[in-house]
Amino acid sequence: MNLLYKITILLISLFLVQCAKEQALLIKKGRVGHLSVETELEDLSAIFVNDSLVSPIESGASTQTDSFFSTDDASHTVYDSEGQKKLTLVYEYQGDSLSKLRSVQLFGGDYHTDRGLSIQSTFKDINEHYRIDKIETTLSSAILFIDELNATIAIDKKELGLRGLASQKVVVGQIPDMAKIKYMTLWFD
Repeated sequence: MNLLYKITILLISLFLVQCAKEQALLIKKGRVGHLSVETELEDLSAIFVNDSLVSPIESGASTQTDSFFSTDDASHTVYDSEGQKKLTLVYEYQGDSLSKLRSVQLFGGDYHTDRGLSIQSTFKDINEHYRIDKIETTLSSAILFIDELNATIAIDKKELGLRGLASQKVVVGQIPDMAKIKYMTLWFD
């Protein structure tokens, strides 16, 4: 009986650890893993303890007092242990440890939604699982707005077969199913 009890406890523990790992990588409206609007700058080193966190000051970026054209935004970049860029976190104000998170831009494929959408997904995955509320065109990308996630997803115009820096309008029917995601941004406003 004692052995059965220990095995049951072990299985429950493994299940809870796996659930915690899944939550650490889950994308949903208002959350990217352990990040939310409540996540303060001072919390980042504890959240990304196994990753490399680069702040604007560490990377030599200028502050508003250094340049007329800079902004007050504080962006921090997270790299994995292999040096691959995972995330860019944008906070309201530089130098304010209590500043609130404005957005998270995803570059790494570990993070995913409960429907399997990640940076490694294709347009077909987006279109099958989420409603595309709007498309805006920039010089180099088509930006898809997914209100359900409060997210924008960029697809490079090269994936659409468009060349040059023209700002021609893109519609859903123009985007090939196999078009890859350039990056995804979750907004916290």
